[in-house]
Amino acid sequence: MHNPYGEIFSVPGAKGFAAAAFIARLPIAMAPIGIVAMLSQTRGEYWLAGAVSATFALTNAFAAPQISRRIDRLGQTAVALPTTIVSVIAFAILIAASRYDWSAWTLFASAFVAAAMPSVPAMVRARWTEIFRDRRELNTAFAFESVADEMVYIAGASLSVGLSVALFPEAGMLVSTLFLALGMAAFILQRSSEPEVRAPELASSGSAIMLRPVQIITLALIFVGSIFATAEVSAVAITKELGQPTAASLVIGVYAAGSLVVGLIVGALNLKAPKQRLLAIAIAVVALTTLPLLVADTVPLLALAIFVSGVAISPTFIMAFGLIERRVPEAMLTEGITWVMTGIGIGMALGAFVAGWVVDNFGAQNGFWVSVAAGTISFLVVLLGQKALAGQPETELPRAAPQAAE
Repeated sequence: MHNPYGEIFSVPGAKGFAAAAFIARLPIAMAPIGIVAMLSQTRGEYWLAGAVSATFALTNAFAAPQISRRIDRLGQTAVALPTTIVSVIAFAILIAASRYDWSAWTLFASAFVAAAMPSVPAMVRARWTEIFRDRRELNTAFAFESVADEMVYIAGASLSVGLSVALFPEAGMLVSTLFLALGMAAFILQRSSEPEVRAPELASSGSAIMLRPVQIITLALIFVGSIFATAEVSAVAITKELGQPTAASLVIGVYAAGSLVVGLIVGALNLKAPKQRLLAIAIAVVALTTLPLLVADTVPLLALAIFVSGVAISPTFIMAFGLIERRVPEAMLTEGITWVMTGIGIGMALGAFVAGWVVDNFGAQNGFWVSVAAGTISFLVVLLGQKALAGQPETELPRAAPQAAE
């Protein structure tokens, strides 16, 4: 039987860099919640724990595209090695500051510097693109990475909190830091699959976010990110209101399960339709499947509605990254992918905040109206951007303003 996933991993070195990347990206999910779990236990102040975690997450969200831009310009090893070392040292200082009750400013400073952590999802997708550029196998590789990202978010957060509670407060962050160090070391050492640096003199002339397709996809995925952050917040609130708070983890788990299964299926298919059209269809499904959430008033109905609402998330990511690969110049690919990842992260943060406000003021069930609104806006963004997304790959890179030129 034909196995498309077996094909992509038959390429020499593919198993190695994919496994290393999976380990190296676990801190993306482990670190933010690990900081909260660690500091809430050692300092006893949730506001401080949340503020330090937000410092890390928001700084990384905006620093990662700039780091990725340098990766495009200088190469993965040249940039990822020093930034990883800086991040690991900063995490070690953060752990020590928590352990030995150092001044609060050291917590914020170390979290800020730790945000130098490079974007592993972008770098591993750049490697797949280097191998399978303009081939159908790239769709399968991107599907695998979308599923891997979801597995990271499912397993990483639970592992981090579980270690901190079961062993000692710093355990989750310690393991997260070790994963970053060991995973990145293994990833960087695999030089044979590292993408070539293309036209570095052009890559320095502007940012990928100035490209219209990157702007459209990033904006659309801000609202997609808001949808599943809202689903998590509302699910917790509803299960608590129904007197079954422990069911929240099960409900959230089936959300990812639906996306994971459909993502694997889509990755195995050789879809012929234009990717911008497939992206619009996927987001339309995402938007439509938010509607049953509004009437899910029991735990079984909520679990079913959440499962259905998650089925198009992975396909959305697969098509989004596929479009970035086709519409962004090779010399800016890592940065382009990172901007999309940043959009998802910003959307999750905004969605959690807005959904929490709605739940507090209008009730748990009404939190899902945020999902409905976000899905509708995301679909309209992609629909209105179809012409730009259908264009040919950019032949000229955006020029930086004279004062920003290097």
